[in-house]
Amino acid sequence: MTAHSLASKLAVFHAHGGMLRTSEALRRGIHPRDLYAMRDSGLIEKLTRGLYRVSSLKPLGNPDLVTVALKVPKGVICLISALAFHEITTQSPHEVYVALLRSARSPRLDHPPTRFAWFNEPAFKAGIETHRIDGVGVRVYCPEKTVADCFKARNRIGLDVAIEALKLCRRKKRSKAETFLKYAKACRVEKVMRPYLEALL
Repeated sequence: MTAHSLASKLAVFHAHGGMLRTSEALRRGIHPRDLYAMRDSGLIEKLTRGLYRVSSLKPLGNPDLVTVALKVPKGVICLISALAFHEITTQSPHEVYVALLRSARSPRLDHPPTRFAWFNEPAFKAGIETHRIDGVGVRVYCPEKTVADCFKARNRIGLDVAIEALKLCRRKKRSKAETFLKYAKACRVEKVMRPYLEALL
């Protein structure tokens, strides 16, 4: 590639936050051979299969969540990953937990390690927030919905994790009981959560 061509291709990346999926790059006029030449010369780096970023940009603050948000745009960060994002757990997630509609197909990601959870429509749509992380919109469940999800998944992630999250959320986020119960109903765990919630009132 000529220097002019190189600059124009990098400009396309910079115009879109410094990151592009392969399909987006092709749609915006970057030929596959140019894309791979940019990668091989170190101008862009591969974050995961089909996702590239300008190498000269400062490191991502949360590369795993950003990568998942870009590769699985219809997903929502959930369970332990959402607890960690909201700082209402002492757990350290070793994979990114992502919620999908029950009818969705399982996406293919080679990085980061990802675990998917399939929700019915009412539970999936409830409590979604969008946070800007490294310039990317990342969908994450709000703290109270995340706690309800953890009670729903208590057999998988541990009841102790759900109870700890409930306590921390009440203390750090000053969440109201009725907010917890609203999401508990959406997740069909109101009877399970209510005794633990009442014990904290």
